[in-house]
This record gives sequence, C-alpha cells and structure tokens, in this order.
Amino acid sequence: MPSIRIQRVSELIKREVGEAIRAEIPVGEGGLISVNEVEVTGDLREATVYASVLGDAEQQQRGFHALLKHRHRIQDHVARTVILKYTPKLRFVLDDSVVRGNRVLQLIEEIEKQPAAPQS
Repeated sequence: MPSIRIQRVSELIKREVGEAIRAEIPVGEGGLISVNEVEVTGDLREATVYASVLGDAEQQQRGFHALLKHRHRIQDHVARTVILKYTPKLRFVLDDSVVRGNRVLQLIEEIEKQPAAPQS
C-alpha cells in the first residue's frame, strides 16, 4: 500500500494531467481521452498514467498517438502546476478497463435474458 503522500501526489498529477489533456488535445484530434489512474514511483521520479480513449479502435489509436505526441507539453504543465523537487517523467499506458467492464456487463445482461433451464 503506497503512503498517503504518494497517494496524494498521484491524485494531484491525475487531475493536472487531465486538465493538460483538455487544454492541449482537441477532441477532434484525439477523441475523448480520460485519465483513469496514475501510479507514481516511491521516489516520485516516474509516473505511469493509465488513460482510456472512447471510440472505436482507430479513434483509440489516434488518441493514444496524440497523448504521445503532446507528452512533453503535458509534462511541462504538470511541472508548472505541481510543485515537487523532481517532476515525474510521465509514461502513458492505454487502459482498456472501461471497455472490458462494459463487455462484462453486456455478458451478464445476455445471461439474465436467457430462460432458466428446468431443474429436475
């Protein structure tokens, strides 16, 4: 379990990365990008940003490439707004947990719609 300080820094970076994405990447260029989670290393030098892009596979690909393209500008925004001794180096990971969760819910609905088998 990370320390409270690490958790606070993670949440702060998550919020600021989201703000930077809204400012730097137009929806037309990268689709609707959301930051799901940020994991910061114990020394606060690196941060893994789990982001999801709503849309089909092509839109997800374009959105992820837009994140990589604008990474330095997003990192600069974080450096200006989050005051730390070292600004964590951001690493973006495409997070498909929302898509998988929707698929699980869809499967549950299909199972519930099927008639119950008679018990003997």
